[in-house]
Amino acid sequence: MIFSSFEFLSLFLPAFLLVYALAPAGWRNGVLLLASWIFYGWWSPTFLLLLIALTIVTWLGGLALDALPHGAPAAGGPRGGLLARHGRVWLLAALIVLNASILFWFKYINILVQTYNGLAPLAGAMPVQWQRVALPIGLSFIILQAISYLVDVYRGLCRPARSFIRLGAYKAMFGQLIAGPIVRYVWVEHELVSRPFSWENFSAGARKFMVGLCMKVLIADTLSPLVGAAFALPEPTFADAWLGCLAYSLQLFFDFAGYSAMAIGLGQMQGFRIPENFNHPYLATSIQDFWRRWHISLSTWIRDYLYIPLGGNRKGPVRTYVNLLITMAIAGMWHGSDSWNFLLWGLAHGVALALARAWRAWRLPAVPVLLSRCLTLLFVWLAWTIFRAPDFDTALLMYRAQLGLSGWALGDALRVDFQASHLVGLLLGLACVVLPHYRDRIRGRLPAGVLAFIDLWPVAGFLLAFALVASRDAVPFLYFQF
Repeated sequence: MIFSSFEFLSLFLPAFLLVYALAPAGWRNGVLLLASWIFYGWWSPTFLLLLIALTIVTWLGGLALDALPHGAPAAGGPRGGLLARHGRVWLLAALIVLNASILFWFKYINILVQTYNGLAPLAGAMPVQWQRVALPIGLSFIILQAISYLVDVYRGLCRPARSFIRLGAYKAMFGQLIAGPIVRYVWVEHELVSRPFSWENFSAGARKFMVGLCMKVLIADTLSPLVGAAFALPEPTFADAWLGCLAYSLQLFFDFAGYSAMAIGLGQMQGFRIPENFNHPYLATSIQDFWRRWHISLSTWIRDYLYIPLGGNRKGPVRTYVNLLITMAIAGMWHGSDSWNFLLWGLAHGVALALARAWRAWRLPAVPVLLSRCLTLLFVWLAWTIFRAPDFDTALLMYRAQLGLSGWALGDALRVDFQASHLVGLLLGLACVVLPHYRDRIRGRLPAGVLAFIDLWPVAGFLLAFALVASRDAVPFLYFQF
């Protein structure tokens, strides 16, 4: 069951909202927790048990971190034992290692065994007999959310949740559980205690949800078959490769940003205020600006819980560049578990961030904004190629074609697969990417009737998207695999 499925839109969501609205304010966290566990258990009851276990560990860990002595003993005072002096640090480290180990096992053990089995014959060793470990859906987001909560409790940025139901509702909130945003406890701490359930919030959240559904169903899902066909070509041409790259860049953005919009809208309907996760990333003027706009909850998480603790930019330029490479390599690996391509993608972004920083440090001439915008977009789209390719050989094949080394014209196979609906999806996606840059200029020149249509279009788009959802199989969100 996903947001863009008939079951969710016609059964689960209306039933949840009805029960949630009728429940007393003090019961709503319980309603949210139970509904979220039902939602997650719909995928796999076994993985639901893992989610509950992680929630219990996180809850108890937060309480234990708060109970242990804070800070070092005062000067001249009793030194106490090792537990009094270092207990909180050790406990936090143990909890982080536990969460990271669970993520490592489920996400990376398969590719490590696969890599070993590929290299073993070269060394005369026997390959390992292995049955693939299934990855629990949304585990990456669940783990990062738990780590941020524990670290924030340790830092004193928030008080630990005394109520298990309160923390459980935060951890299992079905709107953002599967694919983010990575909501921090400090963002919703007060709403978990008391939050308004008003028509104003509900209507604004519903509009946000409808916009997200349109992004997912009308654009991302429309482009999905074209992307699959392009990256499956045995000999793509220049036109094939760039059409596939453009289509995937739009599909990924509208798929993930659409999910984030729906998650934020669902939260707003319930009274939660969740920050935006995207801010027109394809209009970025630099690679740093791109990461300030793309998957904001992840980029800020990496900054606050990884880059800065490693030293950030406080320990000299060389260490800064190393920290950038390490954090982006980890970010790349976080995205995928079936290919080393994600590591290469992360390293490419780390190198780009380091070069951009070095450019400013060396006081080289500033790049004109238009050129910088184009170069940033070109790099991001080229990087998406290795991100999407199922293996390194396919990525090389696509890059070879993008350089014009495999012919130029659109191939016969993709010409047959390229339908009118794909063209509509491309044009609509490009319009949605470009128009925000000119929104304020255009809005003042449009007649009142057009403005009224713009304000009401999410309703019409939602009805069209719902009709498409009811008439075909649901397409999973791309970030479910992460």
